[in-house]
Amino acid sequence: MPEMPSLPGAVIVISSHVVRGKVGNRAVVFALETLGHPVWALPTVILPWHPGHGRSTRVTISDQDFGSVIDDLIAAPWVGEVRAVLSGYLGSTGQAEGVARLVTALKERNPKLIYACDPVIGDAGGLYVPEATAVAIRDRLLPLANLATPNRYELAWLAGATLETNTAILDAALGLGPARMLVTSAVPMMSGGTGNLFLSGNHALLAEHRLVQNPPNGTGDLLTAVFLARLLEGLSEERALQMATASVFEIIARSVKRGADELTIEQDASSLSTPMAMVQMRRLVHPSQIRRK
Repeated sequence: MPEMPSLPGAVIVISSHVVRGKVGNRAVVFALETLGHPVWALPTVILPWHPGHGRSTRVTISDQDFGSVIDDLIAAPWVGEVRAVLSGYLGSTGQAEGVARLVTALKERNPKLIYACDPVIGDAGGLYVPEATAVAIRDRLLPLANLATPNRYELAWLAGATLETNTAILDAALGLGPARMLVTSAVPMMSGGTGNLFLSGNHALLAEHRLVQNPPNGTGDLLTAVFLARLLEGLSEERALQMATASVFEIIARSVKRGADELTIEQDASSLSTPMAMVQMRRLVHPSQIRRK
C-alpha cells in the first residue's frame, strides 16, 4: 500500500446533481475544491433543479450502473489519493449498499479514511425519501460513518425520539453511534437564532448565529462539505465548527440579500476561505458527564 500523498487528499462525493442551482453535489464540489481538495463526484440522481422549485424530470442512476461505477472506483489505480468519502442524497436502497461497499473497501486499504454521511432523508415535514432508503442509510451507512450530519428532524427519525431540547439531541446523537455528529437546526439558546450542535468524544458544542428567514436550499450540503474540509486541514473540532458555521451563515445572508432563490456561492468564495461572520460558540455539558454523576 503506497503512502498517502503529501498533496491534499481527494474526496469522493456521492449525492444528487442539479443542472441549475447549488444543492447536492453542486454545492459540495464547489466548496471542497474552493478549499483546495480534489474531488471525485458521483451523481445519484440528475434533476433540472431542486424539487422545491416545481415538478421536473428525475433521472435516477440505476442500481446496476451505480454498482458498476462503485466497482470501478474501488479498483481505480488512483484510489490511494482518496482521503475521505462524503455521501448525501441517495436515489435508492441499492445505492446505499454501493456506498457501503465503497467505504468498506477503502477503509480496508486506508483505516484513516474519513467517511462523512449526510443522511438526507427529510425535514420538519417528514421523510421525503422512501422509508426503505432511510432505513438503509440508518442501518448500513451510519455504522460506517466517522462523521454524520443530520438535521434535527432527520436525527429524530433515525433515533426514533422526539428532540425538543439540546439535551435530547445530544443523547440521541450519542446513542446513534458515529464518533462525530453535527446536527443542524438545533434548539437556539439566543433569541432569534439557530444553531449547529456538535458532539464527539471530546466536545459538546453549540455554534449559533442569527436566523435568516426563507434561506435557499442546499445549506446542509454546504455545511457538511465545509466542516469536512476544515477537519481534513487538521483544524480542531471547535475551530472547524466555528469556521464552517460562519461560512454557511455568511453565504445564506448574502444570497438572501441578493434576492436569490439559490445559494450564490460562486460569488462568495471568500466566505468559504475567510469567513468574517460572528458565531456564538457555547460549550455544553457532554452526555457522558451527566451519566457519570
